[in-house]
Amino acid sequence: MATQQQPLPPEPGDSYVQSFARGLQVIRSFSASAPRQTLSQVAAASGLTRAGARRILLTLQTLGYVASDGKLFALTPRILDLGFAYLSSMPIWNRAEPVMEGLVQQVQESCSAAVLDATDIVYVMRVPTHKIMRISLGVGSRLPAYCTSMGRLLLADLDEQELRARLEASTLEAFTKHTVTDIDALLAKVAQARRQGWCLVNQELEEGLVSIAAPIVDRAGRTVAALNISGQANRTSAKVMQDSMLPALLAAAREISRLL
Repeated sequence: MATQQQPLPPEPGDSYVQSFARGLQVIRSFSASAPRQTLSQVAAASGLTRAGARRILLTLQTLGYVASDGKLFALTPRILDLGFAYLSSMPIWNRAEPVMEGLVQQVQESCSAAVLDATDIVYVMRVPTHKIMRISLGVGSRLPAYCTSMGRLLLADLDEQELRARLEASTLEAFTKHTVTDIDALLAKVAQARRQGWCLVNQELEEGLVSIAAPIVDRAGRTVAALNISGQANRTSAKVMQDSMLPALLAAAREISRLL
């Protein structure tokens, strides 16, 4: 299965294709806050010269991944093919979706699945109920691993050296007054998640947001993804979530693991 946790990116070596890397930099320069950009904006955002950015944009336009009105450039829907190639290589999520939908119906809270990529988690499936976050989440969305329930559970599968390396490589930002940013304290939180086999994070990513996660494991017992449910603290407290929803979450995670 292709959801194995990826190590930190290696340093560029002799096999590094710089032009390809620059093309990815240009693609990543587009975002929800910058969906349409001029050539100068793309060059600045991707750290390239105008000439270099122009060559890459015209190549992407020829391939159908970028469109332009002569002044502004924007990604086209074809760019979704790149992400879909990853998801289509993991048919497990098609089979997991009904399990997640059943869990949402049971607990009446949103359910998500994510994998670990360097210092972030990446959403691979989401079944929402109410909109509970200011952040708009969907497949492909990224969040920092250190302050999310799924992230800490995925980090718990790493050995101690790799775990510390990823935490040290993370930008440990205090999103709320509850966010844990001290590395030793985070190591203790991850160790707790490892011992108990689940993880609850209470308002560390966003005020009022509570989430609890369970591991999805392969036949060898390695955590390859995480499943969570999340809700509003003023509607579902951390204690209520742990007492009344954790058993259903663990059962759903075991069922998805069985499908592997």
